[in-house]
Amino acid sequence: MHRAIDTVRGTPPGILLIRSIRGKDWSFKTYRYVILLVTFVAYTCYHASRKPSSIVKSVLDPDPNRNNLLYPWPLGGVFVKGELIGSNYLNRTTRSKGWAPFNGKDGTSKLGEIDLAFLSFYSVGMYVAGHLGDTLDLRLFLTTGMIGSGIFVALFGMGYFWDVHIFWFYLVMQMLAGLFQATGWPSVVAVIGNWFGKRKRGLIMGIWNAHTSVGNISGSLLAASVLQYGWGWSFIVPGGFIFMGGIMVYLFLAAYPEDLGFPCPSDSGSNNDEEALIKEPMLEPSNTNVPRFGSVNRKGVGLVEAFLIPGVIPFALCLFFSKLVAYTFLYWLPFYLSQTVELEDIICTPKGHLMSVVNWCLGGNKFFVEYLNLKRIPAIGGEYMSVKSAGNLSTLFDVGGVVGGILAGYISDKLKARATTAASFMYAAIPSMLLYRSYGNTSRTMNIFLMMIAGLFVNGPYALITTAVSADLGTHSSLKGDSRALATVTAIIDGTGSLGAALGPLLTGFLSEKGWDAVFAMLTVGALIAGLLLFRLVISELSERTR
Repeated sequence: MHRAIDTVRGTPPGILLIRSIRGKDWSFKTYRYVILLVTFVAYTCYHASRKPSSIVKSVLDPDPNRNNLLYPWPLGGVFVKGELIGSNYLNRTTRSKGWAPFNGKDGTSKLGEIDLAFLSFYSVGMYVAGHLGDTLDLRLFLTTGMIGSGIFVALFGMGYFWDVHIFWFYLVMQMLAGLFQATGWPSVVAVIGNWFGKRKRGLIMGIWNAHTSVGNISGSLLAASVLQYGWGWSFIVPGGFIFMGGIMVYLFLAAYPEDLGFPCPSDSGSNNDEEALIKEPMLEPSNTNVPRFGSVNRKGVGLVEAFLIPGVIPFALCLFFSKLVAYTFLYWLPFYLSQTVELEDIICTPKGHLMSVVNWCLGGNKFFVEYLNLKRIPAIGGEYMSVKSAGNLSTLFDVGGVVGGILAGYISDKLKARATTAASFMYAAIPSMLLYRSYGNTSRTMNIFLMMIAGLFVNGPYALITTAVSADLGTHSSLKGDSRALATVTAIIDGTGSLGAALGPLLTGFLSEKGWDAVFAMLTVGALIAGLLLFRLVISELSERTR
């Protein structure tokens, strides 16, 4: 079928260049691999640029009773000890005064407000971005969002070099960064939905969704690797990373298969048609006889119509509490690791003071240091944690999250029960978090193991709902095959979830001052409510299986 020029969008310049070099076009199957890779890297950049704030929290608002000496990376150990060298230890800690305005008595609360500013504007912007994503060219829309995000993330870091100590400057930078970040998720999910039908969607998107954890890990390592040169670099480097990612998207992202001459899998109406496309490795656009129309002809849907799609509201509310839990770990886990694990050998003196005697060997010499009026010294299994070590160690939570996302997608495909899988994971997250809180400080090995288990169950349902569930609902039968609802539905679900993502870190900023047991109680309640919100859908799925 001849494609009218005014019904399609422009071919990305990078693909045009590759076509001219090769002398022929790629197959449909090859394009799908390219789309998976480009969108994977794109959202890896988005998440990497969100991690710096969690890494530098302990530098902006340091615990006066701990050492913040940094070790170079990748030289030396990845999980390094905090350094104690004689009486210099107290001098080093007192010199670490943090960064105004975050180092005052309300510093922790201010950090929570910064997180709230970002996530609030992110969640509100998500609703607008979803509708725009179904209206505008997704490639250009995503490119603009990534470049804008990079600029404002980097500007936050420039506050260090410009010696800015005004709270509103950092607040505004986070707000604007949040707005541009909102362009990411609806866009990449819509692109994947355009190129992939419902066949094995849970498993494919579960594997693809590893970009969230890969982004968190790479963002943590990037931010920690340059932290020793000044905390500003921890924002500038990830900001440059997402800026370059935006250029890659502009050059190589083909958002719509119709614009390259291929039919949209979601329009084909059955898995057999999708199978036929996949099994034709040398299929060229001009050789396909499947009826199609240009992407410009697709019309979007309104927010109200998208809200009324069956399943959108319960999954959106479930994601609210699921992201509340997940983002609390995302933003506060490094801070928690570096400041709250108690050292076992703290003892009381006859005068009622707290005293700890630390033996530290260096070059065969032993140093004995007495700390009076010391309330706590961070340690895991008796080993001290630097800020850098805490940031690196926290990445293992996301390693568990990668496994959880893939496992949840695979199970939901096999059972054909998205709600049952998501609810089961949320219930399992409750004991895993409580075990981590209770036994995470017994040893480094135990901390890593329990952290990864918690990451598996916390991130599993979060990944499933934001990917396969959103794509399923965005191509729901009630839409009559109109896949341009993908970005809108994705935005509604993830935007609602992001409100919870904003609330969790904010509450943590206040609750952590009362003790971390209160924070974990909040996380437990959140996980329980998330599971209960899917109760009706779970009953419906179980009823269908018993018929």
